[in-house]
Amino acid sequence: MRPLVQVPAAAGEAAVLAALRDALAGGPALFVASGAAGADVSPLPATVPQQVGLVVETSGTTGRPKRVVLPADAVLASAAASESALGGPAQWVLALPVHYIAGLNVLARSLCAQTEPVALGDGGFTAEAFTAAAARLSPQLPHAVALVPAQLARLLDDAAARDVLRGFQAVLVGGQATPRPLVDRAHEVGIRVVRSYGSSETSGGCVYDGRPIGGARVRLVDGEVQLGGAVVALGYLDDDALTAERFLDEGGVRWFRTADAGEWDGETLRVLGRRDDVIVSGGVKVALGAIEEVLRAQPGCADAVVVRVADERWGERPVAYVAGEPVDDDAALEAIAAALGPVARPDRLIRLPALPLLPSGKPDRAALAARAGH
Repeated sequence: MRPLVQVPAAAGEAAVLAALRDALAGGPALFVASGAAGADVSPLPATVPQQVGLVVETSGTTGRPKRVVLPADAVLASAAASESALGGPAQWVLALPVHYIAGLNVLARSLCAQTEPVALGDGGFTAEAFTAAAARLSPQLPHAVALVPAQLARLLDDAAARDVLRGFQAVLVGGQATPRPLVDRAHEVGIRVVRSYGSSETSGGCVYDGRPIGGARVRLVDGEVQLGGAVVALGYLDDDALTAERFLDEGGVRWFRTADAGEWDGETLRVLGRRDDVIVSGGVKVALGAIEEVLRAQPGCADAVVVRVADERWGERPVAYVAGEPVDDDAALEAIAAALGPVARPDRLIRLPALPLLPSGKPDRAALAARAGH
């Protein structure tokens, strides 16, 4: 057994980086708490098995947050695979919270590359803060950044940030489905965007632009995407039942059941959305992820989320939320009906100045669903 230490994210990136360095080198395992320095966190065990390097909390996007137990070797394998896939060592801008796997991975990649990450600071994410952080990067090193789609969209709207991103070795975008028009927009101005797919249970992204990196493996079982290999977690802290349900050991390979639906041709993975995001409306099955994909391709709808609401007549109906000013919302709804059938046409399209986000930067789907139900 080895000790498990708690470091609050508010202690700062340098403190978290130092603790992560120790954890990956065989010292105490690390849990980064989201609360302020000195704040209480939910009880954790004093010790964990020797192979554990990191305990990381999920964002809770698809349910209650869970604490994922990652071997140090899995975190290091993820960092090495990412470095190889992106073209070599780089110096990273840290633009994501360090109590989630995406931010911790930026620190792990920095340790792997032996470079110093540059954080945005305490003012929150803005194009100006990003540009200022990028200015502190070493001109002798390649540069990289990991973002969620909403952050990328904000940077693409800023001329100075666009110029900075053009010089980056890679812009890794993940945490949720990245709209194709957003990726195309970045590519059109010469920015190398790499779409990342994975989760805390796979040490973060292990599929880049649809292809597994390093020794990661992909398979489909009854339409469910399963990810395997050295990056897969040991399970969930103090939850043996859920661990047994979501993780499998077969033929010497550890697999994680993602609960996502997908298509896999042996080389390229296409994620279709959560398997439980299929509603039944009037007896017809409708995938919310498919509606989102069509909607995000419509003008003025790149930042969109579709949720389910109960309906007395139909059982369930989709409701769409889109950030920004209306463009031609009726045409967007008709495009969905044309592509997926009339049952898929959202009952409503609601415009908001901005979509509510979780601390991880992902849309707060639970809040949107609750709002739609009122």
